[in-house]
Amino acid sequence: MRDWLRHHPSVRTIRVAASDLNGQARGKRVPVRFADKVLKEGTRFPYSVMNLDIWGEDIEDSPLVFASGDADGVLKPTDRGFLPMPWLDAPTALLPLWMFHENGTPFEGDPRHALANVVKRFHDRGLYPVCATELEFYLIDDSGRELRVPPSPRSGKRRPGADTLALRALDAFDNFFTDLYDACEAMDIEVETAISEAGIGQFEINLLHSDDVLKIADDTWLFKLLVRGIARRHGFAASFMAKPYDDWPGSGMHMHFSMNDKDGNNVFDDGTAKGSEVFLNAVGGCLRAMPGSMLLLAPHANSYQRFVPGNHAPSGIAWAYENRTAALRIPSGSHKARRIEHRVAGGDINPYLMIAGVLGSALLGIEDALTPPPAVKGNAYAMDLPQLPTTWPDAVAAFENCPDMARIFSKELIENLLRTKRQEIRYMAELSTEEAIELYLDTV
Repeated sequence: MRDWLRHHPSVRTIRVAASDLNGQARGKRVPVRFADKVLKEGTRFPYSVMNLDIWGEDIEDSPLVFASGDADGVLKPTDRGFLPMPWLDAPTALLPLWMFHENGTPFEGDPRHALANVVKRFHDRGLYPVCATELEFYLIDDSGRELRVPPSPRSGKRRPGADTLALRALDAFDNFFTDLYDACEAMDIEVETAISEAGIGQFEINLLHSDDVLKIADDTWLFKLLVRGIARRHGFAASFMAKPYDDWPGSGMHMHFSMNDKDGNNVFDDGTAKGSEVFLNAVGGCLRAMPGSMLLLAPHANSYQRFVPGNHAPSGIAWAYENRTAALRIPSGSHKARRIEHRVAGGDINPYLMIAGVLGSALLGIEDALTPPPAVKGNAYAMDLPQLPTTWPDAVAAFENCPDMARIFSKELIENLLRTKRQEIRYMAELSTEEAIELYLDTV
């Protein structure tokens, strides 16, 4: 890690940061001369900082605040090391952190540790998840009273409507995407295809699959910070909020995953298009836990506006082969690449919690040898299917009462997240729609 700073002598300051339960980067600005101290000793934040609401306020009834004297935890660097922050004017490095207790044990309220625990449980069984994420986002001109698509820097014109998979939509913001891809390479975020999506100024970028699940989650978290930052450098906003426009589709975060054994063989593959018993168990686990995990897939008030029939945001609990109307899609192609695409989550998720919830659900399906119901065919939106929670309070209640979530996450993290969301529900009720959009636009 020290070598990186030696090779980047222009860096004068560093940011040290960790993800809180809402996926917000919480941290400090540190002069680069203190970098060695941070690397050796870590730094300290109050435990309560990992459990703030979306406004950055303390959770009023949290035992992490006054009841415990608002004590400090120890933040240590992850194995990611220093990364450039290309969206800032001054050369700056980011050092991602995660939280531990004074005695060196992980703080169970840290979402990155929650994912690490799930990954370890897979590895202990000789299974190695392989994951990828696809993130949709909007480029937005938020300089006026109403949100609009930004004018193209090339033509000065605003694209009036959707233009799915249109090269001209990508070319209109070519400098932005060129800078974004260059920045991803500098930050070691492996990105693949970019496409225009079905909303005005809406795009999707796929992150490359990897069997390093923590890196995939890190990349997804960092990518969201990066996209927002690069967009501001270009004079507009980028937002991953689930539903910025009433009349246009919401933004999702689809996750693909398969499972390897210790020799690198895909255990979802049985040599046929059907998939193996382990694959079917994983499907069953994801379906069973889907209502209880809804709070991880749709964590904010705005999240529930995305679930509009016919807009590729599934609300029914079902799976299908090569069918984008189902909550779980099994993509076509070679059986050797058999995988599950989880299609429920919005772009506003915390990737550590969302990936932990999905993989943890699949693991429980494998442990319990679950058999899923038959795969559906045709338009799942038109079928009479078991439904996901449709409101934020219902999702909170389902998360609290779900036995699967209690098997995936620590009691401490569950209680902290429940307190956070209940506080946000109370305060969000006081905001107008415009105020809510302003809050979520740059945060989630």
